[in-house]
Amino acid sequence: MKFATQKLVTMLALSACVGVGLGACAPIMVGGAVMSSLVATDRRTAGTQLEDEGIELRAASGVRANLGDRARVNFTSYNRQVLLTGEVANAQDKQLVEQVVSRVENVRAVVNELGIQDSPSFTQRSSDALVTGMVKANMVDAKDLFANSFKVTTERGITYLMGRVTQREANRATDIARGTKGVQKVVRVLEIISEEELQGMQSKPASAEAK
Repeated sequence: MKFATQKLVTMLALSACVGVGLGACAPIMVGGAVMSSLVATDRRTAGTQLEDEGIELRAASGVRANLGDRARVNFTSYNRQVLLTGEVANAQDKQLVEQVVSRVENVRAVVNELGIQDSPSFTQRSSDALVTGMVKANMVDAKDLFANSFKVTTERGITYLMGRVTQREANRATDIARGTKGVQKVVRVLEIISEEELQGMQSKPASAEAK
């Protein structure tokens, strides 16, 4: 019963976190333990994690300066690769957003998943946030997966997975996401590493990590 309660709290906290953007999320209290920005078990260095947060902020600022309120764009950066989701009015704006983000300092790649359509309703956005929280909670529940190795975001029922993971982990996370209620499609924006690389990262002391 205690575990089920903790899982529910985790899911709700994660969905609330998604609603305001993962980069802006404050530390979460779960069962008396602090999950402070997922830094400790993230496979990026602390410097890269901070850089990804900076990329998201600079990208958002640049797009606002160029498009104002005529686009609703979400920015998710992982290891300097930026996923764009949301909606724009036309193909020209879609291309402009990509150009603006690609010029942001330290961005190495842009994955443009922007839709050319009207913005979703508040109900749809709330549903997407809840779905993301449920996917993350199901990953936490899995005994053979490190949930903190993934970034998850959902737009109009399409769930996007980002992270540096092995093929085994990618397949497992995909199965979990596909089995989550509300997920209509899973898109993987993943960096695949070998099992040997993973073992090397796990055995490397945190103090030895460099940016």
